[in-house]
Amino acid sequence: MGRAQQRKSDRRIRAINETMLEGGSVIDMERFSGDKRGSMNAVPRKLPKPRNDNQRRFVEVIENSDISFGVGPAGTGKTFLGVATAVRLFKAHPDKYTRLILSRPAVEAGERLGFLPGDLKDKVDPYLRPLYDCLFDFLGPKAVPAMIDQKIIEVCPLAFMRGRTFNNAIILLDEAQNATRGQLKMALTRLGYSSKMIMTGDPDPSQRDLLDSESGLSPVLECLEGAPGVGVARFDRADVVRSKIVQTVIERL
Repeated sequence: MGRAQQRKSDRRIRAINETMLEGGSVIDMERFSGDKRGSMNAVPRKLPKPRNDNQRRFVEVIENSDISFGVGPAGTGKTFLGVATAVRLFKAHPDKYTRLILSRPAVEAGERLGFLPGDLKDKVDPYLRPLYDCLFDFLGPKAVPAMIDQKIIEVCPLAFMRGRTFNNAIILLDEAQNATRGQLKMALTRLGYSSKMIMTGDPDPSQRDLLDSESGLSPVLECLEGAPGVGVARFDRADVVRSKIVQTVIERL
């Protein structure tokens, strides 16, 4: 590890060490660096294990690909498992990954940010709430804000990625079906050195909130699937783990 990279890793660990979790327990260096000497007891929720073959495939794809896609119907655990795997890799490789970037398209039933009340944070937070929820589950409600303040974790709308390059980062783009082909190309070309990108989405037309544009998810998959460094995991209705009634709804609607 070079000196600059070591300094980044040290700053990240110091920031985490300053964070207090529920019950007053401090996250120490070993707990976040992946050192086997450390205990993970301070983490509020144990990171989940895959529950079926396609979930296992998704984890393998994330681990072994620079760009990974998890596509399929609602309730199959795409977002939950994607965030969990990103957090696990982030903890296990502090010398490689210094940032965790989570993003979604800010599109919801035709609403536009300019017409919503409040400042920028107030406007984008509702779109990003599912990602915050996953982070709170895995890292704790006190750790997450501190890590965001330290720029270790960044949660941002897709549009704000333009012009940026993410080195030494894990980037997760959720609800990719709500982005156009051009937007997905823009996101994919943000990938820098020693980084991974995870995209999740549901290509079912009924799950798209885009009103004036075509979803770019399926065309991007067609172009990239099979390319070196790209992996795809596909889910179907049989993989729904949210509840039996959700599986019934998906099958009938």
